[in-house]
Amino acid sequence: MKLLNKTAIITGAAAGIGAASAALFAREGAKVVAVDIDREPLDQISAQIGREGGECIAVVADVSQRDHVENVLRSTMQKFGRVDILFNNAGIVRPGTIEAISEEEWDRAMAINVKSIYLLCRAVIPLMKVEGGGVILNTASATALRAVTDRACYTATKAAVVGLTKSMALDYVRNNIRVNCLCPGTVETPSLTRRLAAFPDPAEARKNFIARQPMGRFGTAEEIAQAALYLVSPSAEFVTGVAFAIDGGLSI
Repeated sequence: MKLLNKTAIITGAAAGIGAASAALFAREGAKVVAVDIDREPLDQISAQIGREGGECIAVVADVSQRDHVENVLRSTMQKFGRVDILFNNAGIVRPGTIEAISEEEWDRAMAINVKSIYLLCRAVIPLMKVEGGGVILNTASATALRAVTDRACYTATKAAVVGLTKSMALDYVRNNIRVNCLCPGTVETPSLTRRLAAFPDPAEARKNFIARQPMGRFGTAEEIAQAALYLVSPSAEFVTGVAFAIDGGLSI
């Protein structure tokens, strides 16, 4: 029970890495606030946690919107009274070169992948200061460490996450607030399945995606969740400002 009596907000919690992390954190004793824009799968993960004996509330929110973020914090404090862990995991992938990305797509990716972290951290950090500390974990990407083709916008957003993580880690280390980020490689998630399906030949696209990772396979959401658990747990008390690659060797 590495997270016993801790309250953890997890965004992007309806599927993939977020859902796996919500379930794992709850099994480790955390009281989970599961946040996502998609209600039905979010309610499903919340119900699953309840069936397993854990505590979870589901909050539907677009975390790029300040009023939605305020509602997340209001719901959290009303139910649990504190925030110990913030896992900023919400994100979207917009494939393409700079020429292929529209201004609207660029702005939306920046809002979800970067602005949401700013909004949530700005709301949560004062509460963590009052409690004497806390942990913030952000989901970046292996593409922030090693560029791949046709991911200009996505790479830019995730590189921003790495930079923001390091800056916040320095700014708040004296407040006993640790800030780290995960840099996953390609992970088997519903989001990946949808993106592969959009290719003219999904099977060939899948083969090519796998081939770029030296281990020759995709990661699993559960593997990434285990890394997230380590970084938010007391086991990582001497770790801050780290971009933790878990990518099958993609960023080597």
